[in-house]
Amino acid sequence: MVMRAFLLAIGDLGDRRVLAILGRSLLMTLLIFAGIGVALGFALDGADPCSLWSDDSCPLGPSASGFGAFLLTAIGLWFLFPAIAIGVISAYMDRIVAAVEARHYPAALASARPLGWAGGALLGLRSSLRVILYNLIALPFYILLLVTGVGTVLLFVAVNGVAFGRDLGEMVAARHLDRAGRRAWLRETRGERALMGAITTGVFVLPVVNLLAPVLGAAMATHLLQLSRRPEAPPAA
Repeated sequence: MVMRAFLLAIGDLGDRRVLAILGRSLLMTLLIFAGIGVALGFALDGADPCSLWSDDSCPLGPSASGFGAFLLTAIGLWFLFPAIAIGVISAYMDRIVAAVEARHYPAALASARPLGWAGGALLGLRSSLRVILYNLIALPFYILLLVTGVGTVLLFVAVNGVAFGRDLGEMVAARHLDRAGRRAWLRETRGERALMGAITTGVFVLPVVNLLAPVLGAAMATHLLQLSRRPEAPPAA
């Protein structure tokens, strides 16, 4: 079921409505990181890192602080991009899910209860904070596993897969299920959602292709929900 949802989601990436949302969400995500970089540049200007471990002084000038801000933003882009991107995509979740449902599950779209901007923002904020927390907890293990070559990447995929599987599933299920039904569905599909989250995280790891990961994950979650509720009804082309 998960691989079927994945293949259907790849096909949805060619939908003009999905592509438009992808462009907007990417622009907003990159603007957030640009803002973080500018803020870091101002924060580092005049900072004295040498004083942290010695009596020497080496205040950073504009060039050094700019380079430091760029370096920290680049590191943050790799580490925080999934969390920020998922948070941003939540603002567009209704539109993405509606586009997928209109194409494949029109009956589900007719009975959906849109999250609204506030509902999507709340779920997105919770998701971003949860992903950041999970990764901070796992950070020492990421560092320890660097010597293995692939251990850090595998742990990153596992940790974020669990988080994304829950958050994307919850965002989609909230459109169709009440709280009790949502909890039951999340419990019943724990394994499928973890695999879906791992696939989404795996796409996040790939350069350039990672830009597609948030929308791909949202589309996969939509298919997983509908296929699990109506396994006998094949989606429309």
